[in-house]
Amino acid sequence: MTTARPYKRPVSVLVVIHTPALEVLLLERADHPGFWQSVTGSQDAEDDSLLVTACREVAEETGIQVGPRFVGGLPIEQLRDWQFSNIYEIYPVWRHRYAPGVTHNTEHVFGLTVSAGTPVQLAPREHLALCWLPWREAADRCFSPSNAEAILQLPRLAGQIPS
Repeated sequence: MTTARPYKRPVSVLVVIHTPALEVLLLERADHPGFWQSVTGSQDAEDDSLLVTACREVAEETGIQVGPRFVGGLPIEQLRDWQFSNIYEIYPVWRHRYAPGVTHNTEHVFGLTVSAGTPVQLAPREHLALCWLPWREAADRCFSPSNAEAILQLPRLAGQIPS
């Protein structure tokens, strides 16, 4: 007897991982080669905080550990809630993952500052490749308009004036 897989919740996080010099980490989707994005993922349970979801997704997709539950992990202060969210229509190709009739997702945006050269371990079932790009180039490469817009906010949110 197989157990039905639960539907994804239409609440997610987007985590823009970047260095102090505003180099942004992008990941190429395994299920859609050529689609580049930041770390994203759905909230597993209603009682999971968005911060817990962001830490989990970063660890799962990049191997970067954030928070006190990880020995040797980055300080939780490096992960900042940017205090904005996007509501967007779920791409039809991914709607089967959600309950029937669910067409929109609310995405909460976070930023994570890491040192240049931070090792990244991709989840091979999720991503094919990674690249570090200057923030403007990273925004241009993203397939998702909300992801691109979040990256364009990086200089302001990091307290730097764009060059």
